[in-house]
Order: sequence, then C-alpha cells, then structure tokens
Amino acid sequence: MLGFVVNPVAGLGGPAGLKGSDSAAVQQAALARGAVPRASERAAAALVPLADAQPEVVILTAGGPMGADAVVAAGLRATVVYTPGGPTTGYNTTAAVAAMVAAGAGLILFVGGDGTARDVADAGVGVPILGVPAGVKMYSGCFAVSPAAAGRVALRVVLGQPVETRSAEVLDVDELALGAAPVLYGLVDVPQWRGSTQNRKVATLASAREQVAAAASGAVRAMQPEVCYLLGPGGTTLEVGRQLGVDATPLGVDVVLDGALIGRDASENEILALIAGRPARAVVTIIGGQGFVLGRGNQQLSPAVLRRLGPEPLLIVADEAKLAQLAGRPLLVDTGETGLDAELSGYAKVVTGPNTWAVFKLVAASIEGAS
Repeated sequence: MLGFVVNPVAGLGGPAGLKGSDSAAVQQAALARGAVPRASERAAAALVPLADAQPEVVILTAGGPMGADAVVAAGLRATVVYTPGGPTTGYNTTAAVAAMVAAGAGLILFVGGDGTARDVADAGVGVPILGVPAGVKMYSGCFAVSPAAAGRVALRVVLGQPVETRSAEVLDVDELALGAAPVLYGLVDVPQWRGSTQNRKVATLASAREQVAAAASGAVRAMQPEVCYLLGPGGTTLEVGRQLGVDATPLGVDVVLDGALIGRDASENEILALIAGRPARAVVTIIGGQGFVLGRGNQQLSPAVLRRLGPEPLLIVADEAKLAQLAGRPLLVDTGETGLDAELSGYAKVVTGPNTWAVFKLVAASIEGAS
C-alpha cells in the first residue's frame, strides 16, 4: 500500500527570499512578505499519474492538508490513519509516517524538502521513501526530479511492477547559518526508475576552486552595462559577486546593476520591483551531481520573475568539474509551471572560463523523469 504525507508549509520561504520553511518564525516571516503556500499544487501534480491509471487505489494518508485533501481532490480514495490536532509541525509528519507504516504502507511518498525528509526518516520507517520536490532546500538524494516523476514511480510500486531501490542520503542545511554546508542526517531506501530520482548534491572539491574562479570571471566578462543581474545562490555565483566587489549572499538572490549591489538577499516581490523597467538576466549555477539550474533553492527566481527577463533570461555559469559530474545528463529546470519549463528548454551555453563555454541540453525535470 502507498502512504502519502504533505508538509503544508513546504517551500513557503523560497519566493520570500528565506532559506527554508522549517521553523514557525520563518513561516510567519514568509507569510508577512506575501508568500503563498504551494505544497498542495506539487502534491496534486504527483497524484495525477495514479489518478489517471489506477483510480481505485486506496492511499494511506494524514487528515486535511497533510494529505487527505489532496488525495480526495485527485479523485482517489483516502484512508486517514493519522489526524493532526492543530497547526502541523515536524512531529506530526513523523507521527503520520509511523502510523502509515503500521497500517501496512510499503512506500512513503512525501511532499516537502530536506526538513520534511528528516522528519520522515525520524520515523524509522524501514520501507522505501520518495520525496515530491516542494521545499526550498532539496540537497538530499531521496527526491524525484519532479512531482510527476514521483507519481510515476509510485504507480509502478502500486501496480507491483519491479522497481529497484538504492540507499540515499538525507541531507539538510541550517537555514539560519548562511554558508553552512549540508549535514548528513541518515540513510534511507529510495525507489528509482529511469532517471526519475535525483542524486544528492555534490560539494565543490578544493581542487576545483580555481576552476570556479575561472568560470566566475567568464560570467563577469559577459555582463553588460545597464542590465540588472540577479545573482542566484551557490558558491560559483558567490564568487561572481566577490569578483564584482559586492557583498553577495551565499544562499540568497542579489541584484547587481553596473557593478553595484542594488538589492541584497531579495525576495520575489523585491526583485520584481528592482527590475521594473530595466533589462535583466539571472546568473545561475548548476547543483553539483543533480544538474538543476532552476527550482532548487532559488525559488525567488519565480515564474513571474523569469517572465520579466529578456529573450536570454539565464546566464549559466559552472566549472568543468561540476559539468563532468553530470556524466552527459542534461541540465534541469523545475519552475513549478510546465509551460514555462518547456519555454526554457533547449540548448544552453554554460560559461566555464574567461573565454570558454560548453553547450548543454536544458530540459524540463518532468520530461527527464519520464524518460
């Protein structure tokens, strides 16, 4: 049987320019900045493959926004095995998952980010888990590349079709400790099927730092006057900021115009205000080992922001070592809007040095997970 749990506030802090959604204080700050919960949208997308192919399947879930609402909305049958008593916390996720496993769940499908993955792992599940990417931080290797990909893998499990499992790391970073490295919290079993699950984030090796500096210098050389550049999160883009001489944030989005910082650690709404009436371009890097360019840790670069950018919205910068880690796999985008993902797909130039670049295929994560 399939267990399904949703963290209703997952990803809330992303567009607001915050670094996660784990604490109540961060959640309140995100709401104060106008953030809107979107976990339910990601949950719905994950359930579509099941609803289309196996509408009679019974799903073990938690009550209300923790799962049952999405299951019923998809036209599937919900068996509620846990009911939260009020505003939900990580404790509720752990308790709900434990109840699902006790009721016979053979796979736990969870909607959230790295913090939710930790809560699921804390249940000591003993069965495979698979994350529907909906958080701000998704460094762990237990997530599908898209909600639809998660649903397709879950469908295979429900149908009893053969699915291999692998051991994956649950990683998380302290959202209040800027620049902190991801910490290993445990190992879990994860089902995988034809590229549907993402790898864990791979750190930049010390030997690659010179390559990072070279790639960053190439991005700086490509910048044009009177254009706003949105420096996304990551060590490579942080190096771009350092070379520009600005005090950039390692996990935020900073706005630079003619070498001057005009917006530091900006939210989605602040970015829209800063680039209004100006040409703009996003400077983004690649998550090592995963290939994601959009949709992992940079949700401030929202569909609304991306549509405000020019015909070449992305300036992608990465060192050669990071590209080699992909072993020929494409770059991935997961903005949350399939139409926009399709518009951004194609072949993209990746700046690798002062006078060098590589051409990589850029694809929607939902399509890559279907291959």
